Amino acid sequence: MSTPLLQILDVTAGFGATTVLHGVSIDVPEGSIAGIFGLNGAGKSVTLKTVAGVVPARSGQVLLDGEDITRWGPEKRVARGMGHIPQGRQVFPELTVEENLRLGAYTLRRRDRSRYAASLDAVYDRFPVLRERRSQLAGTMSGGQQASLCVGRALINQPRLVLVDEPSAGLSPVAALELREVLRDVAATGVTMVLVEQNIAFGLSLVDTAHLMQTGTVVHSSPVGDLDDATLATHLGIGSVLGAATSRMLSSRATPEPPKKGKPRVRRTA
Repeated sequence: MSTPLLQILDVTAGFGATTVLHGVSIDVPEGSIAGIFGLNGAGKSVTLKTVAGVVPARSGQVLLDGEDITRWGPEKRVARGMGHIPQGRQVFPELTVEENLRLGAYTLRRRDRSRYAASLDAVYDRFPVLRERRSQLAGTMSGGQQASLCVGRALINQPRLVLVDEPSAGLSPVAALELREVLRDVAATGVTMVLVEQNIAFGLSLVDTAHLMQTGTVVHSSPVGDLDDATLATHLGIGSVLGAATSRMLSSRATPEPPKKGKPRVRRTA
């Protein structure tokens, strides 16, 4: 396995007198998609926000490509190659599509204004619907179109690592499937991702490794192909309806067992 692009090392974090994360450790190899799963209140989104610099770590370290970024603010992390797609998409509804993208490119324009036009064109090439609706107010777009806008806004800075928080939330099944293909296409370009997702089946269809959380700690980590129903049921308490969809996804992602070696055949001679 390749060297981790992102390392979360024994991180604690919280709000006020409340500690939410109790020593979270996760490695994310470059070019992979890591998924963080858990029930409500497990600490999934707080983990992502701590990596993004939105919630400060109280102890532990966050390393990006071996560099300690634990005390860096969000803007410096974006400039270093991190993108963030927040929960609920959070577009600026009274601004146009292009104005949303321009705001997303704030650090790029400060760092190297000459690259902005080419980066904007690259986003429009990847998402033709955004080019078509560049002058439309973001708040008037459909949920799926807003999701594409949020992904484009994160990609415009040409990040190496993208944090994706609950991407399927509030989307229709059709829009969720379209977004899944968008995220797969982005990952195919070599962008590393960390995905937090309440929809387990949706998340498992995307990620390479799964990290299961309970009450602020990671209780299980493994490649998706090595997960089974019992492990998910034990740590996530999946109900029968959701479990059926998840079981089908696990079966489709299961790592094939190596063929069993039979006894060597003895060649008989006359």
